[in-house]
Amino acid sequence: MLVHVRTEIDRVAPELVEQFKKHATATIHEASGRKGYIDYKIKPIAGGMKVCGPAFTVQCPPGDNMMLHKALEKARPGDVIVAIVGGAEDYGYFGDLMATSAIARGVGGLCIEGCIRDSADIIAAGFPVFSKGFCIRGTAKGTLGLVNYPAVFGGIMVNPGDLIAGDDDGLVLVRREDAADVLKKTEERVAKETDKAKVLASGVSSVEFNKFGPLFEAAGLAEE
Repeated sequence: MLVHVRTEIDRVAPELVEQFKKHATATIHEASGRKGYIDYKIKPIAGGMKVCGPAFTVQCPPGDNMMLHKALEKARPGDVIVAIVGGAEDYGYFGDLMATSAIARGVGGLCIEGCIRDSADIIAAGFPVFSKGFCIRGTAKGTLGLVNYPAVFGGIMVNPGDLIAGDDDGLVLVRREDAADVLKKTEERVAKETDKAKVLASGVSSVEFNKFGPLFEAAGLAEE
């Protein structure tokens, strides 16, 4: 028998999540070897919104948000719901009442490959949402999907419990098993960039600092 909802998953360690919250998604992406990129079309619905936590995946049938309600019921505090909608983006899968429930239950945010509605109320409430846009079109509630199964989201396979982080620049995924290593490399990169910023602030050009001269020469750059 198919189990539609998996309630027990292995999550990225909470202490790692707290440390990742300090860092920008672009820095995490670069530090991980440019891995984990998620489709740029999935954007925060308002400037300054951030998510960072274990992915709690839900696969909804096109135009149906019943399983999204189930995911909201089962997610633990801090989980970030990652919703796949079968390619049918132009529905309002998530609204202000669902956001009210999510806030009350401590859900860390929503990342969805489709649209949401009641955006002004959700923004005012401060619940972080990353979506492809807004749509008033209503959804059905009658077809089962899957909760906490691996799924392709924004062009990348997401496993339940992986770390997903988002800010104004976009979303990035870090594999649960790689999280400690990527965090270490992220912290090292931040330290190096802090030192680099001091040099650049003195007026040294990025070409000189990065020793890009040979690259321009090899590419055949001509100046006069």
